Amino acid sequence: MNQLTADDLIYGYINGIFPMADADGTLYWYSPDPRAIIPIDSYRPAKSLRPTLNKRKFEIRINCDFEGVMRQCAAPRTQEDGTWISEDIIKAYTDLHDLGMAHSVEAYQKGQLVGGLYGVSIGAAFFGESMFHTVSNASKVAFHALIEVLRERNFRLLDTQFMNDNVRRFGAVEIPKLEYIGRLRQAISLKTRFTEQALEPVFQRVA
Repeated sequence: MNQLTADDLIYGYINGIFPMADADGTLYWYSPDPRAIIPIDSYRPAKSLRPTLNKRKFEIRINCDFEGVMRQCAAPRTQEDGTWISEDIIKAYTDLHDLGMAHSVEAYQKGQLVGGLYGVSIGAAFFGESMFHTVSNASKVAFHALIEVLRERNFRLLDTQFMNDNVRRFGAVEIPKLEYIGRLRQAISLKTRFTEQALEPVFQRVA
């Protein structure tokens, strides 16, 4: 395909597909069956995370360093690992962020970005893409903050694409592709906004 654009991403998400890059940078579109989602209403933080939330060990910011979060997510976890987040993907999602449709939730310590996640919002659907941490629990706290935003903004769908151990610990479940498409159609038809401003305070509350 030609260079990935923000319009390509919008078209893909509203039709239940998303891009990933091979090691050589070639882009492919995916539509898993079954599909992994995290029920927004039933999420509860792990008991082991609650002391971290209560002590407010991290400062949470939204959309302060979107590209920085993407580049941290793109960094190989080990020397042997590759990444599916190519430069073309970073450019397209950053453009989508500039349009107000892609967002990052970031965790900071002493002013340094130490964890976070990013994804795309359309209507009342949020499509989680990737997360990272350089300090223990930073990405978990960022995810907790994400859930708070989604609940406050009346989001109806949190898509996590594939099932793996990382999303399973947040309560992810698998549903058939056909059911996912139905939930997707309903969620994107609703009107809400992930955030009203580029920077908005997030108050961590232990559910």
